Amino acid sequence: MLYNKKKSKKKVEAPEEAKAKPPHPMGSLLQANGFLFLTNKFDEENILPLVKAILEYNLMEEDDRPEEITLFINSGGGAVHWCWMLVDAMRMSAIPIVTVGQGIVASCGVLTLMAGHKRILTHNASVMSHTYSWGSRGKEGELKAMVKEFDLSSDRMIAHYKKFTKKSESYIRKNLLHPHDEWMTPDECLKHKIIDEVWDTYEES
Repeated sequence: MLYNKKKSKKKVEAPEEAKAKPPHPMGSLLQANGFLFLTNKFDEENILPLVKAILEYNLMEEDDRPEEITLFINSGGGAVHWCWMLVDAMRMSAIPIVTVGQGIVASCGVLTLMAGHKRILTHNASVMSHTYSWGSRGKEGELKAMVKEFDLSSDRMIAHYKKFTKKSESYIRKNLLHPHDEWMTPDECLKHKIIDEVWDTYEES
């Protein structure tokens, strides 16, 4: 086992050039190779750094930028307007973005997962799709005005699902955006064209 090696009694000295070279700071190899992580709710604190990272990768010299960006998603959702900002940054990226869903991928997480240039779920992932939800309060006139944005947001979601699943609106409303939460297995997500591939992490390599 990799982490169960017996300690050698003989002390091995590292070459001089290795001694002089500092180790990679934790996370620097992930960053250099284009690995990003979304593991919390969709809000300014968590989404803005990802948007900036995608833009920075695209501003790099071609020889320095990663061939692809991999975004790992384990999120129960959050504010859909921050989700749209991330999705727009992903789709404007000249570098292809691979989305990998792990743990829980729900609500805004599903919108983001399906927007990748390649979409993957691990076989243990839990996935949930639902219609647009938003709480608001205020005076009668303000609430009536908010109804328009509610309708517009619902239309955006339908258009997004149609774009990335290639399914009809009637199919989407019946199977993915109906009145109740729709919990799905990775294989069901594959059937609905939310993803392109399921990774079985228990499979022997």
